[in-house]
Amino acid sequence: MTTEPVIEISGVTRKFVDGPAALRDVSLSVDKGEALAILGPSGSGKSTMLNMIAGLDRPDSGTVTVAGVRVDTLNEAGAARYRRTNIGMIFQFFHLLDDLTVLDNVVLPAEMTGTRRGEARRRALELLDTLGIAKHEKAYPGRLSGGERQRVAVARALMNRPALLLADEPTGALDSASGEEVKALLRELHADGQTLVIVTHDLTLAETCATRTVRIVDGRIASDTRRGDALPTTSSPAAPTTAVTR
Repeated sequence: MTTEPVIEISGVTRKFVDGPAALRDVSLSVDKGEALAILGPSGSGKSTMLNMIAGLDRPDSGTVTVAGVRVDTLNEAGAARYRRTNIGMIFQFFHLLDDLTVLDNVVLPAEMTGTRRGEARRRALELLDTLGIAKHEKAYPGRLSGGERQRVAVARALMNRPALLLADEPTGALDSASGEEVKALLRELHADGQTLVIVTHDLTLAETCATRTVRIVDGRIASDTRRGDALPTTSSPAAPTTAVTR
């Protein structure tokens, strides 16, 4: 792993009109290739931190830099471009477009950046094949299992080869078997060099899919634990067997 930082958060505070500050003078650096879990209960500030990294919210003070971009200074249009080119996002409830096929869902982010249709289609088919769901390219998301839909969401998130992959409770809406498939997939992505930030309240997810865990309590970093670069392996037959092309 290199020491080149992908994320640099410095002295960030975010306050809302009612209640205490969601984040209080938080600083955090994430290196390229790290698999970081941000852990904490509801209301701890972890979702606010995710939104800051994704350019969906701005701090009241402090700076947020991701992949060399000062995210906290971007206007709405600039933040949208930043997300398209630098960030891949996986959500708890997939957020796939039900009226588009699996292939078209995956192709969409590349088309939004101006990639030619043929090139985008080749990239999408490659990702679907690598993630074990190529046979569903013409299906609609509503006909897939939860685990399959999350794999489609991962393929979509990887389309533009993002510097950073953000996962917000990626197994929260899945049954146990599908959740294990997604955990295996996240481990495979990290092994292939993808920088991951996983936001969750699930300690098991953090322990199995991250090499570093930051625990947030009442808007402050309460602990920051590193476990090295190696993630637990799995014998699950659903785990990808080939590296994702970056």
